[in-house]
Amino acid sequence: MAGEEHEHPNPDPLTEEQAERMLAGMNEVIRAGEEMRKLRAEMIQVFAGLGWTQDRIARLTGMSQPAVSKQVAKYRAGELSPPMELALDQQDIPWLEGRLWGLAEEIAETLGNTARCGHYVYTLARGRKHFTPRNVDALRRLVEEDLRAHATTLPGAYRDTYDRISRGLDLPAKVTLTATASVRRTLACRLQRARLQGDANERPPDRP
Repeated sequence: MAGEEHEHPNPDPLTEEQAERMLAGMNEVIRAGEEMRKLRAEMIQVFAGLGWTQDRIARLTGMSQPAVSKQVAKYRAGELSPPMELALDQQDIPWLEGRLWGLAEEIAETLGNTARCGHYVYTLARGRKHFTPRNVDALRRLVEEDLRAHATTLPGAYRDTYDRISRGLDLPAKVTLTATASVRRTLACRLQRARLQGDANERPPDRP
């Protein structure tokens, strides 16, 4: 009997390949969480540099005031970054990538499941893809395809915005950044979406 048990051992309940796939998914979520926590800390520094109160920062970030105070205390007054320029038309690569990201998100929300760029936007938001030159080029191609395929559906401001972003990415300016690339991308993304949504709200209604 003992010999038979030895000859037919119980199979492993989990293969090495299955475990690798499972851990890869977990690590992806963990990395995304760590990146978001780091980004939030950097954003707090930016807000403090803009002169915002800790109570205001806490309310907007959903953090407690002591937690914000702890983050701000990491930087002495003389080490806070100078206030960032928040004009939309800036020409450094991270800012332009953020604008492209914001435009792609607007296209994805407008077109729904028919947006070619939709899945790519989702993977960027989840941290499954990063803003490498190759991935940015891929996102540009998908946005171009959506703009061509839905030219009569999407607002003309989307095409104008993409053309400006594209020219900037092809001929980027050499500038000294006042914040990390991730912070600049995030701010540019939000500002670009706000601008596009504002343009849509201000557009006169179609005539009957």
